[in-house]
Amino acid sequence: MHKKLFIPGPVEVHPDILAAMATPMIGHRMKEYAELHGRVTSGLKKLLFTEGKVFLATSSAFGVMEGAIRNLVGKRCVNFCNGAFSDKWHDVTLRCGKQADAVRFDWGKPVTPEAVEQALATGKYDCMTMIHNETSTGVMSPLTEISEVMRKFPDVMFIVDTVSSMSALKVPVDELGIDSCIFGVQKAFALPPGLAVFTASEKALRRAAGMEGRGYYFDFVEFAANDAKDNTPSTPCISLIYAMDRQLERIFAEGLEARWARHADLADYVRDWVTSRGFELFPEARYCSQTLTCSRNVRKIDLAALKKRLGEVGFAFDDGYGKIKGQTFRIAHMGDMGRADLDELFNAITTIMPELA
Repeated sequence: MHKKLFIPGPVEVHPDILAAMATPMIGHRMKEYAELHGRVTSGLKKLLFTEGKVFLATSSAFGVMEGAIRNLVGKRCVNFCNGAFSDKWHDVTLRCGKQADAVRFDWGKPVTPEAVEQALATGKYDCMTMIHNETSTGVMSPLTEISEVMRKFPDVMFIVDTVSSMSALKVPVDELGIDSCIFGVQKAFALPPGLAVFTASEKALRRAAGMEGRGYYFDFVEFAANDAKDNTPSTPCISLIYAMDRQLERIFAEGLEARWARHADLADYVRDWVTSRGFELFPEARYCSQTLTCSRNVRKIDLAALKKRLGEVGFAFDDGYGKIKGQTFRIAHMGDMGRADLDELFNAITTIMPELA
């Protein structure tokens, strides 16, 4: 039995996307692939509001997150950590042999412009990382305000993970001054996992060119050289790139403004539902994610039992992550979802919860 996915990723994949992945295979050095690659990267530039380089990597997002560290951290990096995945990025930075410090926030709190300015004003850092939408806690940090702070520190690389926000709301990469914007495709893009997308500003490419030990698989310079030929350094996941090509068509057919409005509506819809049932939002309301809602389990529901029962009737449900597992639950509302999809889940939860009392 297929379990309909309401977890924070992977999310449900539309039949059109699965059909696109069945397109007959081509060679990645053939002109047909170059045409596909060029079409996809052009569409992504339009979506990301960037004139800079957009690269396709056969990897999870964390592969490229590590790549950005190896290519761009020279002196010392500051990792802004407000959840499980930003904590992990700090660990990755250290494992790459880089000098790094973590600026930590309580789980459920955003990265703040004030903390960014305070850290960078020390002059110790030539690189910073942050996660725009921390998937473990459902917190969206104020990226626009942080970008204004970053303008005061033009020599510091601005690296942002938008893995669970990109395409669900406007993230204008060039306007924000992001040097490397990174995301996977299994969340708001609603594709199967295995493809990562990342950008590189001219400043980032200059930094990478002079960086020793940047490796090969995620070498920004190699990506740029191959991008000039509408290609990738290593064999790409062609079927997923066909899927991205189709999804970009669907996104632009819906319209960007309409897509952003749909995600905003779904976010409000889920927040209203959980709070009306006696639960509380985990983050402060103004920092709540537009793509998944993290709620406090103040009703002391047996979330593990709820997860098990929902699985038995065809729904995948998340009972919290890491140190807040069981204390919170997360409901995704991104990708190709509509209100009707959420109503199916809500009806199932409403039916099952009395059994757990």
